[in-house]
Amino acid sequence: MNESSRENINSVSYFILMGFPSSPEMQFLFFGLFSVAYILTLTGNTAIACAVRCDHRLHTPMYIFLGNFSLLEICYITTTVPNMLVNFLSTSKVISFVSCFAQFYFFFSLGCDEGLYLCIMASDRYLAICRPLHYPRIMTRRLCTGLVIFGWSSGFILFVTPVVLISQLPYCGPNIINHFICDPVPLMMLSCSKDTTTQFTYSTFNVVFMIGTFLFILCSYALVILAVLRMPSAASKRKAFSTCASHLAVVFLFYGSIMVMYVSPGSRQPVEVQKIVTLFYSVITPLCNPLIYSLRNKEMKAALRKTFGTETAHKM
Repeated sequence: MNESSRENINSVSYFILMGFPSSPEMQFLFFGLFSVAYILTLTGNTAIACAVRCDHRLHTPMYIFLGNFSLLEICYITTTVPNMLVNFLSTSKVISFVSCFAQFYFFFSLGCDEGLYLCIMASDRYLAICRPLHYPRIMTRRLCTGLVIFGWSSGFILFVTPVVLISQLPYCGPNIINHFICDPVPLMMLSCSKDTTTQFTYSTFNVVFMIGTFLFILCSYALVILAVLRMPSAASKRKAFSTCASHLAVVFLFYGSIMVMYVSPGSRQPVEVQKIVTLFYSVITPLCNPLIYSLRNKEMKAALRKTFGTETAHKM
């Protein structure tokens, strides 16, 4: 019994990611579009990270968190898009069992870290705007460093359990995933047995984490907005609203699409809708974030001009 069980579990050694089935011409078009989106995302987020690193005026907690968030976005999109680009030019579209679960682990761990960073950035804005006199004493260099480490590491710790549980399910065929990434919902559907415990654990984890962090962010910004409305200076109000508007735009882009997909995996959307929603938060959101943060922020725009203007001057 144990031996046959093992054979069943090990009978699938690879998966086939269908991606976006279409003609070869359309596959080349998709390759071109997503290559451009990937390069723009890397360029935009790298520019923000470099500006924060090079401009001493941006060595404040808010921009340190933003710089790390940009680096996180680079890692996040890199877990999926390069493999997706390869598959556009491939006829087999094969991914090994180990690589599939490695992608699953890193993609969702980094996604979890993004949610935590948005919480950290929300709490930082709350302290800066609602407790301005206490802010320098509370947000010390040590706390800032601790929050940066916490933001990067927590997702990787939290997502070990869901990945291990889903990888231990028996997979004995079929092995075709009608998606462009190794998504946990289709993976669980491919399992030979219906493990309600794993599905419940995964669903509960998603609901608690996503709704918990989303409510924390909304409450933080609600308190910030109330504090901003009480400010006597119109200029201070504009600056605070501009910063908060940028942060909230990213929050709604990220959480809006993710909640559709993962808070309730039992609710079945059409496969094509699932792909588009996943595409939105895995590719479109990281692409838009640099624009949202830089276009509405005078200090960031000045730092970007200074950083890359200086580089140009050095080259000349």
